[in-house]
Amino acid sequence: MDKSETKNTYYEQFRRAGISRRDFLKFAGFAAASMGLEYSAVGQIVNALETKERIPIIWEHFQECTGCTESFIRSSHPLAGDIILDKISLDYNNTLMAASGFKAEEAKHESMKKHHGKYILVVEGAIPTKDGGIYCTIAGRTALDILKESAEGAAAIITYGNCSSTGGVQSAHPNPTGSVPVSDIIKNKPIIKVPGCPPIGEVMTAVIVHYLTFDRLPQLDSQGRPTEFYGKRVHDSCYRRPYFDAGLYAETFDDENAKKGYCLYKLGCRGPVTYNACGTVGWNGGVGFPIKSGNPCIGCSEAGFWDNGPFVERLTNVEGMGIESTADKIGKIITGVAVGAAVVHGVASNVAKRKELKDGLKRGIINEQKVENKLND
Repeated sequence: MDKSETKNTYYEQFRRAGISRRDFLKFAGFAAASMGLEYSAVGQIVNALETKERIPIIWEHFQECTGCTESFIRSSHPLAGDIILDKISLDYNNTLMAASGFKAEEAKHESMKKHHGKYILVVEGAIPTKDGGIYCTIAGRTALDILKESAEGAAAIITYGNCSSTGGVQSAHPNPTGSVPVSDIIKNKPIIKVPGCPPIGEVMTAVIVHYLTFDRLPQLDSQGRPTEFYGKRVHDSCYRRPYFDAGLYAETFDDENAKKGYCLYKLGCRGPVTYNACGTVGWNGGVGFPIKSGNPCIGCSEAGFWDNGPFVERLTNVEGMGIESTADKIGKIITGVAVGAAVVHGVASNVAKRKELKDGLKRGIINEQKVENKLND
């Protein structure tokens, strides 16, 4: 008998669901690639999925809009969302599960008791603390109370979305309900933060597969985010980056430069100070991300982004602009509003801008007056 048949493993569940061996191996390759691992890691992932028992998932919803779950179920890889969590691991999610009321709660508590110390708790939504937490109650119990109960037997916690990771819009000034992220309440459990509004669905699967394969959490940055997905700025993988380096920007949302796909920096883009994999992984089947739709990055994977100034007003100063900078290296980011141009890639941007404009003049793409105007900006 195949050793995978003696346990409730992921591979056994794949087989029961009618997933072919070929598609199973494809998923292992997808998981390794999404985590930024070398090809040799595919074998380790395959072995883990074949031999280790599944990790139960308890998914709680608190102060949130359910947009994070909506993002997750639109994962670009069907096995990621549909099989790994929905059909195999997800023991409780009051949004996605068929059961409701007492039956749903009974199933949750049974799973938590049976898998005490082994399950992963996923939290979506902020936790209100003012007036005893009465501003988010479920079946007469506060989110604060439910969180403490669910976290007690968890092996690790994934805070999925900006609300549970940093407080989200609920904690924006003046924060009338006293909303806080999970990490402000739970101090004795490892917490992996997957911020974003919404976050990228594939990150959830990658974190769980990494934990299953290597028996440890993925590498995290100083803010508790997996570096595979939050190690680089949106700016560094943005397809509009060459226009930024050339000093070519959209001045308004409907001008000719915007229509040509020029950089959105002057329209408030937070890409230079935001760490996420938007430009490489994307949403809705990897089709796109906000910048690709013509809207500046609003920095939704960063703490306090709702209070970081109007989204359509540009940054005035950005420190640590090296392409290899990480969130840990960059330190404090200074933002604000100003009339003057930002001091970003100063000399390099000017040189690149002049070269592109002069080349365009030689090829007859742009006229001399436009060159003169741009060089005088």
